[in-house]
Amino acid sequence: WEFNGSFYQPSAFLMKGIPGLEFLHPWISIPFCALYLTALLGNCIILFIIKRTQSLHEPMYYFLSMLAVTDLGLALCTLPTTLGLFWFNVRRIGFDACLAQMYFIHILSFIESSVLLAMAFDRFIAISHPLRHAAILTKSTVLKIGLAILLRGMVSLLPIPFLLKRLTYCGNTELSHSFCFHPDIMNLACADIKVNVFYGMIVLLSTVGMDFIFIVLSYILIIRTVVSLATKEECLKALNTCVSHICAVLVFFIPMIGLSMIHRFGKDVPPLVNTLVAYTYLIIPPALNPVIYSIKSTHIREALLRALHRKSG
Repeated sequence: WEFNGSFYQPSAFLMKGIPGLEFLHPWISIPFCALYLTALLGNCIILFIIKRTQSLHEPMYYFLSMLAVTDLGLALCTLPTTLGLFWFNVRRIGFDACLAQMYFIHILSFIESSVLLAMAFDRFIAISHPLRHAAILTKSTVLKIGLAILLRGMVSLLPIPFLLKRLTYCGNTELSHSFCFHPDIMNLACADIKVNVFYGMIVLLSTVGMDFIFIVLSYILIIRTVVSLATKEECLKALNTCVSHICAVLVFFIPMIGLSMIHRFGKDVPPLVNTLVAYTYLIIPPALNPVIYSIKSTHIREALLRALHRKSG
């Protein structure tokens, strides 16, 4: 402990694995390894395919590249501490290291939310204004959107580590997960955390909350456009281009909203449920997104098969 008058700050936090199943951690690590391997390999393959295939150099796949990079970052943020705990029972994480991990996890989560919104906007333009799609979403526009997404995440979350660092911590220093999460750290403080709660809620609602609302509005407008199409075949063809994106939105937002609600209002929720929702939120989307897009996107699938054919030939 670092002591400075009445100010206490732990030198480290203790991470927790899956409550009640600690003796099974080596076995539980096997599916986690499979998920991490799928996330790393899958997203790298998506990036490789898009880079190598000239026909995929268009806005939809540029945004998919951003999503793949974000998913790689999310997987790499939690992999060292999660597998370190499961394999070697390394529970200790330094205070500053914990704040750094928390900052990057939240930044990448906010970036993923914004990228999913950009992808929804791309689908709306492609379906509602197909002739103007290329003129509206040029390469420079996509680049500007990407930079705006990055800056929004970095700037909006910049105060969070400093707000946590000013708090006094005492007693329990055990985190609920094998990674650092803002509400989790905040609840360990024995000081007034109203500022942290208020700022956290404002940032969450003004970023992820607004992204989700605009994604829903985009799909309402897309459905209106699709319904007005002449034939059933045209409707199905238009909607089919959105299926993979809708799956990615659901896989990301449902566990994220669930975890936020549990940390803020679910005091009586069993620890096991809290842990499973947290792992679902941070590990499942990076692993599933490349699988979803490889299966549902004909262009990605065909480019992947051509690359495999060239390699085998």
